[in-house]
Amino acid sequence: MSNEKKSTPIIGRGEAMRALRGLIATVANANASVLISGESGTGKELVARALHDESDRAGGRFVPVNCAAIPRELVEAELFGHRKGAFTGAVTDRVGRFELAHGGTLFLDEIGDLPLDIQVKLLRVLQERSVDPVGSTKSVDIDVRVVSASHRDLEAEVKAGRVREDLYYRLNVLPLRTPGLRERTEDIPELVMHHAQRLSTKGRNAIRFSPDMMLALKSYQWPGNVRELINLVDRFTALFPGQEIGLRTVPAAMLPKGLVALRDELFGKIASSNVMELIPEVPDEVDMTHAMLESEDDTSVQDIIMLAQGLDELPAEGVSLKQRLADIERNYIAQALDMSDGNVSKTAKLLSLQRTTLIEKINKYDLRAA
Repeated sequence: MSNEKKSTPIIGRGEAMRALRGLIATVANANASVLISGESGTGKELVARALHDESDRAGGRFVPVNCAAIPRELVEAELFGHRKGAFTGAVTDRVGRFELAHGGTLFLDEIGDLPLDIQVKLLRVLQERSVDPVGSTKSVDIDVRVVSASHRDLEAEVKAGRVREDLYYRLNVLPLRTPGLRERTEDIPELVMHHAQRLSTKGRNAIRFSPDMMLALKSYQWPGNVRELINLVDRFTALFPGQEIGLRTVPAAMLPKGLVALRDELFGKIASSNVMELIPEVPDEVDMTHAMLESEDDTSVQDIIMLAQGLDELPAEGVSLKQRLADIERNYIAQALDMSDGNVSKTAKLLSLQRTTLIEKINKYDLRAA
């Protein structure tokens, strides 16, 4: 059997993650308990796995336990095991998670959710290095490194009486903290590329992100942290396989609300997928500029014209905004049709439009397609 240690990839080259990797390397071979704090979705289990993989215990098991997910009446048996007949339904002996992790690492996630009576028994296990399976009169010796984690402020939980102070100090010998994604925005491009490659289907290129989308991703606050980012990359991979993801072209329903607000801030409502929807329907005889200024839509007319025409300022003689935007849209569709030899599907992909939407516009502008 090879003694070569596995390596758990922790993505990010920014200062926060370099410091965290340095701490992991420093404490990996210490047998003392580690307490990982950090918001949900920041990768606490990944850090726990890295501690295990970098340690001399890498040849043993890494056993993760989500303490918040175990029904209260089953916590003791789940952690410490039970003997046949110990309670109704215990038809055989069962080894607990501590025994499973013998020689390796036990990761107790959401440790603050354990009931107080189980906290007392956990403290004894950590002190005595042995477990008492439910229904047994004999203790079982264990050799386990315990790494625990919580998204709660455990010091505050101690003060509130929900976490035992003596257990807290026993667990918090070596404290580590996983930073929130908003604290390490410089790592977002690398994280996006890594997960896009990982999620791409066989035989297809990974999705790509336009500069404006990447800017928005780095500006977003990420309340769900890396877990939320992975969710978004997974969604885009399913919806737009192999394509470039642009901030202007993704429907608002497919974006977190915070990103939609950022999109509006960065580009105004012009960033929506169909710029013509921004222009109110008014009778032809009504002056278009006056109508838009009188509307409740706070989109700047001058901003729309400048963005559509690529102008630094509005010409003194003015323009017909509606006609100008229609001309631009018709011209781009015509060019894309030529580039795609009239193939509607390829044209829709070039323009980041739904196929049905493109067909409507082809008919509207009396353009020919294959």
